[in-house]
Order: sequence, then structure tokens, then C-alpha cells
Amino acid sequence: MSTPATTTSRRRIGVRLTAAASVATACAAALLSAAGPASASQFFGGTLHPGEQRCVQQYASYQVRADGRATGQGAKFKLQYNGVTVPGTGSPGLVTNWAADLRTVWGTFPGAGYYTACVTNNGTADTNVRLELKTDGEVF
Repeated sequence: MSTPATTTSRRRIGVRLTAAASVATACAAALLSAAGPASASQFFGGTLHPGEQRCVQQYASYQVRADGRATGQGAKFKLQYNGVTVPGTGSPGLVTNWAADLRTVWGTFPGAGYYTACVTNNGTADTNVRLELKTDGEVF
């Protein structure tokens, strides 16, 4: 049989555990709500025939990074902000590796909005490509 002191002690422990669980739940909910619209990087991987293009799009609040790879003759890559190619982010022609990195802390981020990374096969043969777009908290 429990004494009154033991019962009171158990109630206090139960209240502390319940309070801790409530705080943890509230923190998790706050983190999820802060994720905003950009909660998962966008990706395309596959084969492009000559003349084909693929794009991925995502909203960014303060930074964006795009990476691309292509086999064979390569492919043409670009990063657009609100439908216009960001100066300095387009590949100089057909390339096999490409990246564009725009960050507020570096003064290179044009502003919040939708960013689109595109890859185009301007070559004469099929090419296998990989294109990834990351924004905000996904960028390290």
C-alpha cells in the first residue's frame, strides 16, 4: 500500500513528464510550421534526347543552390528567378558538371520568390542528367 507521501511524489513526476512532453510537442510543431513552402529539395534524373528540356522549381526565402551533371556531350544548365535567368548562373555551353549558389549572406541572392533550375540537351546524342534544386534550410 502506498503512503500519502509516495502518492504525492508519483503525481509530481507524472505532471513533470506530461509538461515535458507538451513542450517537446510544441517545439516540434513550431519547427514544422517554420519549414514553409520549401520543405523538400526538387530533383530530376533521367535521359534527355536532343532538344529536350527539364526543369524543377521551388520557393526560396533567403538562399538557393542548384547542382547538375550530364554524361556524354553534356547539357546546358541555367537558374531562373521569376522566369528570368539569373546573370552568371547559366552554363557557358554543354557541360558535364554545373552549380549555382545564391545566398543572402554573400549578397548574391536576388530576393524571395520562385527559382527554377533547367537542363537542356543541346547536343546531338542522348545524355543522362541529374538536376537538383535546394533552398533555404536545405542548403548547407
